[in-house]
Amino acid sequence: MFTLIQLESFVAVAEELHFGAAAERLNMTQPPLSRQIQLLERELQAKLFIRSSRNVALTAAGEVLLPNARRLLDMSRKTSLEVSRVSSGESGTVVVGYTSVAGQSVLPEFLARAAQQLPDVTMVLREAVSVDQLDALSKGTIDIGLLRPVVNRAGVETCLIKKDRLVVALPEGHYLVTGKGVLIKELVGLPLMMYSTNEARYFYDLVLRLFDSVNAKPRISQIASQIPALMALVGVGLGVSLVPASAMDFAPTGVVFEELVGPDGLQGLNHSDIFLAWEESSANPAAKRLKEVFLESLESVEGAVIPSHGAIAR
Repeated sequence: MFTLIQLESFVAVAEELHFGAAAERLNMTQPPLSRQIQLLERELQAKLFIRSSRNVALTAAGEVLLPNARRLLDMSRKTSLEVSRVSSGESGTVVVGYTSVAGQSVLPEFLARAAQQLPDVTMVLREAVSVDQLDALSKGTIDIGLLRPVVNRAGVETCLIKKDRLVVALPEGHYLVTGKGVLIKELVGLPLMMYSTNEARYFYDLVLRLFDSVNAKPRISQIASQIPALMALVGVGLGVSLVPASAMDFAPTGVVFEELVGPDGLQGLNHSDIFLAWEESSANPAAKRLKEVFLESLESVEGAVIPSHGAIAR
C-alpha cells in the first residue's frame, strides 16, 4: 500500500515537473525523493513520469493519479485537522442540562459565549430538574449541568456562576403587596404553592428552613416540581409561593413580587444559587473546553465564580 509521503512526493514532482524544485519544496534532497517515486511506481505497477535530460512529464498513468492523489492528501489533512480539533476541544458535541430558571437566566449567556469562542462545538440541550441532572452527569448522559445543589454526589465538581435568592410571589392585588417586603411569619397560614419533595428537593428543604427560622410551618396547598408551574398557580390566585429572584423576569401575568425580609440571619439562609456542574472524570474534550471558556468569561465579574472543590454539598 502506498504511503502519504509517496503521494506528497509524487504531487510535488507532478506540479513542479522538476525533481530538484520538488525536493526543495519538500525540504529534502533528490535521492530520497526519487526513492519515494520508485516505491510508488512499484506499488502501483505503473510508470508515472517520463524523464529526459531536460524534461520531466507525466505519463498517462500519472495523469490519472494526480487528481486522486491531491484528493487523498486533502482528505488526510482535513481528517488530521478534525481529529486535532476534537482532541483539543475546539470541535465536538456537548450535552448540556439546565433547569427551567437557568434556561432563562444563565443558559442564553452560556450559549452566546459558546457560539462566540467555540463555533464548531455542537450543543445538545436538555431541560431537567437538578436531581435528574446529577443522575445524568454520573451516568455520562449529559456533560454539563446548570443546576442548584441537591445532594452529595461523588465525582461531580461544581462552580457557582449566579447568586440568587428567594422572593415572595403574590397574586396581583394581594394585601401583602406593599413594596416594603414580606416577613416569613406573615406567610404563616396562607396557602403556599410548594415544591415537590422529589424533583425539587433543594427548594423544598430551603423553604422549610426559612419557616423553621421563625418556628413556624407552612400551610402547603399545592405542589409542583417546576417554578413556572408554581407561579402560574399564584397568578390565578390559588395562593403564594417562594421563588428565585431570577424567575421574576419570566413571571406570568397577575404575579407580583416582594423581597423576603427578616432578622439578620435570614440572608445566610436565603440563597438559591445556580451552579455549573460537571463529572470530573469526563473524557469529552469539548465539554472540558466549554466549561473553561464559560468560567473564564465570568472571572471578570467580581464574586461571580466561587470554586467548589469536591461534590455538591447539601
